Amino acid sequence: MHDPIPVTLLTGFLGAGKTTLLNRLLHDPTAGRVAVVVNEFGEAGLDHDLIEEAAEDVVLMPAGCICCSIRGDLSKTLISLLARRVRGDLSFDRVVIETTGLADPGPIHHTLLVDPVLAPNYALDGVVTAVDAVLGAATLDRHFEAQSQVAMADRIVLTKTDLVDPKALAALGARLDRLNPGAPRIAAVKGAVPPGALFGLGALRRSMAPDHAITWLAQPAPDPLAGLSGLSLPKKGPLVDLGTPSHHASDDRIATASITLDAPIPAQIFDFWLDTLIALRGPDILRMKGIVHIESVPKPFVFHGVQHIFEPPVPLEGWQDGDTTSRVVVIARDIPKSDLEDSLAVLRMRPQAGEGAEGLILHTLEQPF
Repeated sequence: MHDPIPVTLLTGFLGAGKTTLLNRLLHDPTAGRVAVVVNEFGEAGLDHDLIEEAAEDVVLMPAGCICCSIRGDLSKTLISLLARRVRGDLSFDRVVIETTGLADPGPIHHTLLVDPVLAPNYALDGVVTAVDAVLGAATLDRHFEAQSQVAMADRIVLTKTDLVDPKALAALGARLDRLNPGAPRIAAVKGAVPPGALFGLGALRRSMAPDHAITWLAQPAPDPLAGLSGLSLPKKGPLVDLGTPSHHASDDRIATASITLDAPIPAQIFDFWLDTLIALRGPDILRMKGIVHIESVPKPFVFHGVQHIFEPPVPLEGWQDGDTTSRVVVIARDIPKSDLEDSLAVLRMRPQAGEGAEGLILHTLEQPF
C-alpha cells in the first residue's frame, strides 16, 4: 500500500502574508516538488498574480471562497492532480492548498476524509496559519474566522514581526496561547521560515514515533524570535505599539481544555464520552486530538477529529511498555471551558458493578452542555 500524498493547508486572514510565505516555500529546495492549489478570491486573482515560477504545478480554482465550493471544485482539482501524477504528466511529492482569508479549514479537512477517491490517496499533513503581527490583534477582535484559523493550526507563522514593539508582540503571543496553547509558533523573515518547518506536522501516519505524537499533542509555544538569526527589531523606522490588553472578550468564544490520565480508560467510558460530546456539540468542536490508552489494549492510539469527522486512529506500536498515560485536548467554540473540563472529567470515572457507562455519564452530567 502506498503512502498517501501529504497535504498542507495554508490559511490566515486577509493580508497575513500567506502568498509571500508560499512564494518563498516554492523556492525552498527541501520542499521537494510541490503542487499548489490556489483559490482566486473575487475577480482580481491576486494570489495568481503574485505567485512566481509556479507553472503547471499551480491549479487556479474558480472565483469564490474555497469553503463554499469545497465539495465540488476542490475534490475535482485534487482528483485531476492525482490522475496527472499517475499518468506521469506531473511529478509532485506533496500538495499545498492556499485558502482565502475568510476560509474555515474544517470543511477542507472533511473533504479529505470522506471523499471516496481522495481519502485513500491524500492525507492532511498539517494546518499552517499565518498571523500578521501588526494587525493580528485587531483582526482577532473583529473576525471570528481568524480566531478559528488560529485554533485549528498545527503551526502558527508570525509575519511582519520587525514592525511591532516587543511588548505588543509578547501580548499577541499570549493571546495566541489562549486560543491554541499546543501550536508551536515561528516567525517568518520576509516570508522565509526554517527549511522543513511547515511539513511533517501531523501525527496520524503509519510508523509514527511516540515522541513525535507527544510533541504534536502538547508542545508549548516557543519564543517566536528564538533560533532565527538576523531577526531583530530595526534601529530606524517606526514601530507599531498595539498595546497590551489583559483580556479580549471576543476570545471567550473559543475555549481549550485538556486532561491527562495515568490509568487506562475503559472502552465503554471513552466511546460513550466521545459519542455524547459529538452528538450534543459536534458542530462546535473545532478540534479534538489525543493519545489514548484503552483497558485491555496493549498499545495506545492517536486520534484526531474536526467537528464530527475523525481520521482513522493510528496505533503507536513503538510506545514504551508500562506507560499508560492518556492525553486528550479539545478546542471548541461557544462552549464554556468549565463545561469542556466537566466533560473530560468523565474519562476519570469507572462504572460500578451492574452500572453501564450511559447511566454513569448521564447521571454525572446533570445538564450536559
